[in-house]
Amino acid sequence: MLSAKMKSLINQLWNNFWSGGIANPLTAIEQISYLLFIRRLDEVDTKLKKDAEWTGENYNSIFEGTYNSPLSNEEIDKQTLRWSHFKHLEGGEMLTHFQTKVFPFIKQINGQNSTFAEYMADAVFIIPKPSLLVEAVNILDALYQEIETEIQAGQTFHDTQGDMYEYLLSEISSSGKNGQFRTPRHIIKLMCELTSPSIGEKIGDPACGTGGFLLGAYQYMLTQHTSQEHIKTDEDGFNHGFGDKLTDERLWKELRENTFFGYDFDTTMVRIGLMNLILHGITNPNIKRVDTLSKRYNEDNQYDVIMAIHPSKAVLTKAI
Repeated sequence: MLSAKMKSLINQLWNNFWSGGIANPLTAIEQISYLLFIRRLDEVDTKLKKDAEWTGENYNSIFEGTYNSPLSNEEIDKQTLRWSHFKHLEGGEMLTHFQTKVFPFIKQINGQNSTFAEYMADAVFIIPKPSLLVEAVNILDALYQEIETEIQAGQTFHDTQGDMYEYLLSEISSSGKNGQFRTPRHIIKLMCELTSPSIGEKIGDPACGTGGFLLGAYQYMLTQHTSQEHIKTDEDGFNHGFGDKLTDERLWKELRENTFFGYDFDTTMVRIGLMNLILHGITNPNIKRVDTLSKRYNEDNQYDVIMAIHPSKAVLTKAI
């Protein structure tokens, strides 16, 4: 449900990565996820700071003070690590700044209670060319300008932002390496209709990949709490809503923090799944790197709904 301009920008981003020497879609989307994560850190921190100023509360910004980078071996003003700062740097300067200062910084912010930051510990930044980084930063900024346009046209921020990331993910083939399969969205939506998950239930996916089933369940629940006049029919023929009837903040907190649980044995997929949920508005996603086929995995009676798929068959389980 993206505009033609947004699709064109995303296709341009992919073309730049391919021509820049990063042809593996999984590798490319992982690098793009790092950039999106850094942009989001700046955006969320700025909003929290403004909110605190409005309410008179104290807020300690993650960009306050200095940071001693292990790679540059110097005290760095954290304000220079913001997306809004380094995006104005020239090509070579931007790449060096990002490699030696920004990226090491985001890898050590696990203290900010971010699961995504936790899985950044062994992340590697491999964008090789200054021109590729500059182009990627500019395109991502242009995409967010388009998101603002979509919002003015009546879309919600998380809907459009999430659709943007989903369109990025569509480049990952349906059958990938290491047995990774990306379930078509219309299959996910149908399975959510069949299980009809509801708020208060715990939803689990033992092989979550990009998080498609968890997001499908989330969007199904939102639709069930959307006024009829705000429900739209999507491109697959399913109803879609944004949960305008959910006015209880406790229910939003439950939905976004304690409802969806996913596992995958591949760290790259965990990072991608986490970012996918974050960009759809699930602020504290519960996705972890676990081999659920291992004998050490024991999560009996933990979930009300299990959603998973094998290349040859689907698995749907709901507690009664």
